[in-house]
Amino acid sequence: MKNKNNIWWKWIYWFLFAVAVIAVYKTMDNFNEIIVFFKNLFGILMPFIIGALLAYLLYVPCKKVESAVKKSKFKFVRKRARGISILIVYVILFLILIIAINFILPPIAKSLIDLYNNLPSYYDGAVKKIDEIPEDSILNKINIKQIAENLKQIDLGKYINIETLGSYAKGIINIANAILDIFVTLIISIYTLLERKQILEFFKKVLMAILKNDTYVSIGKYLKRTNEIFFKFLSGQILDSIIIWILISIAMLIMKVRYGVLLAFMIGLFNLIPFLGAIIAVTAAIIITVITGGISQAICVAIVVIILQQIDANIINPKIIGTSLQISPILVILSVSLIGSYFGILGMFLAVPIVTVFKLILMDYIDFKNEKNLHNKNISN
Repeated sequence: MKNKNNIWWKWIYWFLFAVAVIAVYKTMDNFNEIIVFFKNLFGILMPFIIGALLAYLLYVPCKKVESAVKKSKFKFVRKRARGISILIVYVILFLILIIAINFILPPIAKSLIDLYNNLPSYYDGAVKKIDEIPEDSILNKINIKQIAENLKQIDLGKYINIETLGSYAKGIINIANAILDIFVTLIISIYTLLERKQILEFFKKVLMAILKNDTYVSIGKYLKRTNEIFFKFLSGQILDSIIIWILISIAMLIMKVRYGVLLAFMIGLFNLIPFLGAIIAVTAAIIITVITGGISQAICVAIVVIILQQIDANIINPKIIGTSLQISPILVILSVSLIGSYFGILGMFLAVPIVTVFKLILMDYIDFKNEKNLHNKNISN
């Protein structure tokens, strides 16, 4: 009887193995179709993902406003504190968007178009200045003219002309779908904020049902810490970028730098990417200022921007984000480069909190192993 059972188990084992091999083969054979499927699925789920992310970012503001609303004298208001708080936060958010669309984006777009239209004349002016450099100058030794010629060969018009931008916009965004996606995103974010307590309770119950108590407590601890790290980083980095953009805009306007608001916006936007973003944006801003305003103005811009970046890095950023996310610059560069190479701009933006979480788990594991080894040594002694 035992032999018969063993034979049946062997047949079942080889059958399952054959099914697994066929499944792997069919998966590899239809790999492109699988990628297309997941891309389509990701596209469908994108409004839900963005809605959840928006709710995540607005959670703390909503919570603080809700606490204030609950102190109202009116019972009607207190009973509907959560809904009213969400309404207030979204009204403020829409007002900020309206101000940005009407007063901030137009001058940035105008500067960008003007910069593109004047690029040929700026290039000719730069070449004339290069021709005037003495032959024994160190700049000639590094063949700066050849660098300029190479830059000229880059067809920027191919990437940033209005027709191409229009075709990109048409290819990426269908108006009707975009409106629907925005609507779905808002609805998802609002319902997520309204039902956040029930959602969290549901996930807690699921984890408690499938995990042992010790594992549940450990995972709960790490999830709480991960949430703190990510929220602090996401909200703090966005606020910090807005502050640095405003400060540099004011400095650029005082120095009367051409396209100052555009350059400040670029620096603020790239500041979202830790460490590398600021270096790339400041370098680009200095090069553009050399072309549009001369070397002396570019030196002034470099000095002022570097001073403001240092103030931000050593005073503003630590105050907003805190010291809990401070990791080695080498680790920042490595994580931004590595994760960014696989997941693009989003990966570069999220690299630091991801690595911070992994570092937290790794250090806890190392401490645990060291304590265990020390305990074993004490017992053996």
